[in-house]
Amino acid sequence: MTGTVNFDKLKLVYMSLYEASIRVKHECPYREISERHPDLTIREWPLSDCQVLEITSEETPTEELLDDINQLGTVLHESKDDDGYHVVTQSCLCSLEQSIIDRFEELNCLYQSPTIYRQGWEHYTVVAFDSEDIRELLGDLRGDREIELLSKTSISEKQIPHSMLAPANQLFENITDRQLAALQLALESGYYEQPRKTSLRDLADQTAVARSTYEEHLRKAENKLLTNAGQFLRLVTATSTADPLQVEKTREPEQAAD
Repeated sequence: MTGTVNFDKLKLVYMSLYEASIRVKHECPYREISERHPDLTIREWPLSDCQVLEITSEETPTEELLDDINQLGTVLHESKDDDGYHVVTQSCLCSLEQSIIDRFEELNCLYQSPTIYRQGWEHYTVVAFDSEDIRELLGDLRGDREIELLSKTSISEKQIPHSMLAPANQLFENITDRQLAALQLALESGYYEQPRKTSLRDLADQTAVARSTYEEHLRKAENKLLTNAGQFLRLVTATSTADPLQVEKTREPEQAAD
């Protein structure tokens, strides 16, 4: 999923960021399961081709609940103890909420995972660059589903959870398996440490490809990773007026010369 958040607003020197928590009710299998089992909590992390679900309950699971969970997808982990029932599944219901997340981005709101399903409601958290964007988002969603605004607060960049700023599926989007493998090998071999613990030649010697081929995979992975991280870097620095590298100072003589 490619983000379409409008970062032109970041040109403003002073800016407030807003975090909104909303809950939504419409047709959705996960929401319906949470409605049938009120003590249940489902947390969903959407990936590029599937969803990972963490399902927890303080009660002993009923046969009905176990049947519902088995229909969601592949069970990756399951445990029952004094703290209750805990299961992690991977679901291939890939188009479930793609539309609503797309609508968040179309209206300049950045989705913060996970989505939480509880007692028949879907809970979402979004960050926006403008309070008006949140108002427009609520108006858009009310057109086809029941929705409630639970909270809206102004936040600073230091309050933004970094786990939200860099969803893994977006950071590694469009990076091929070979490029990822080249990046992982370089990282684990100490290539990015100072001083470096290995060289490109040594890294390539550990693979079945030529040095030039390995280097091409690595450079493309680095370029794509930094490009994908760019929008999150801008969000981190959105409200900061610091200039630690004195970039603006060096521009002043150039502007004066013009």
